[in-house]
Amino acid sequence: MTKQTPEAAAALSVANELRAELARQRKTAAELAAVLGITQHTMGKRLNGSTTFNLIELFQAAAWLGLSLEEIARRAELAEKKALGEARAAA
Repeated sequence: MTKQTPEAAAALSVANELRAELARQRKTAAELAAVLGITQHTMGKRLNGSTTFNLIELFQAAAWLGLSLEEIARRAELAEKKALGEARAAA
């Protein structure tokens, strides 16, 4: 098993938070892809963490979701810390 870099872990946490916010707002990945001007295939890669969002995409996604980029980052960081704590507790 390869160890994930901190950058990759952070990018995945942001993608996870965007997916969660889409679900909370009952919006689809296809709708977000249209807003960002990318294909649904590319959006899928962004949301599953295999490709990172670029900064402009993150700003556009946050604005469309009615959130600040800082709020998305804060939520992603909290989720990452929670997951790390749970992993340590299970070990």
